[in-house]
Amino acid sequence: MKPIHLIAPSGASLDNKSPLAGINWLEQQSIAVHNTNCVHRVYERFAGSDEERLAEFNNISALDPQTLVMAMRGGYGLHRLLPGIQWDAIAKTIQNGLQVCGHSDFTVFQLGLLAKTGAITLAGPMLNYDFGRLGDNGEPVVPDELMWKYFKAAVQDRKLDCQVSAQQSFLGKDSSRSITGLLWGGNLTILAGLVGTPYLPSAKQTHGGILFLEDVNEHPYRIERMLMQLLDAGILSNQGAILLGGFSAYRLYDNDKGYSLERAIEVIRKRLPQEIPLLTGLPFGHQPNKLTLPVGAQAELHFRPSGFEIKAQW
Repeated sequence: MKPIHLIAPSGASLDNKSPLAGINWLEQQSIAVHNTNCVHRVYERFAGSDEERLAEFNNISALDPQTLVMAMRGGYGLHRLLPGIQWDAIAKTIQNGLQVCGHSDFTVFQLGLLAKTGAITLAGPMLNYDFGRLGDNGEPVVPDELMWKYFKAAVQDRKLDCQVSAQQSFLGKDSSRSITGLLWGGNLTILAGLVGTPYLPSAKQTHGGILFLEDVNEHPYRIERMLMQLLDAGILSNQGAILLGGFSAYRLYDNDKGYSLERAIEVIRKRLPQEIPLLTGLPFGHQPNKLTLPVGAQAELHFRPSGFEIKAQW
């Protein structure tokens, strides 16, 4: 396994134990972990000042291309750095072999890089939650087996091959079909916030694409509202397929009176063109069992009422 270079471009760590537990577990797998001091930085709610985090981020273009760059955690903070990111230099290093991985707030960089350069990044695990997750007793939890399996396949073989068995209720016109297109997406809140900016991939880039979405701590009505925004902006109707991952850690209220995430998806399904399948159950999001997805790669999607299969080689 190639060495991991940590970066902390967003929020400061919420505790001291998670990053250290993650580093320890990775080192137990005989993986060299570099730039570990970044996990201790704190400036207000961020993992360092804007200047510190931007310098660390741009420095990845000088790393050995046989390196995996991994974000410590998400939160918020990368959006502040977008104007200063050296997009072309980072893309050149990626084209020479560097891999960069993260999700959540990291989506803003991944989509910005795709929009400006077309370079492929990995939407996948981060240090704190995925490798340094703590149980209720405060002790480290062994990383999820599915996450580790697909992470290794992405890093070592640059390959995705996953079958998902989950009943599909929102397929639209076709009960089964195969689609090939650009795999892109990430956190729904981040993506919706990029509409109208130069950091969102263009309609031409994403036409006929396979869009994947996830989110955390967002009530279904907020999820519905953001999906409506993407629908009204012409983004959803421009896709070949839409994959919904985990939408976790929200709670319903008494005044919802039966309204739920499923009802929100139904409303979107009614307005979405019937030829575009809307698939649920993608193992991705703020959850232990997540895939590692190549943002910007061409992927093949085969779907049916009982589930779907997604493949990519990049």
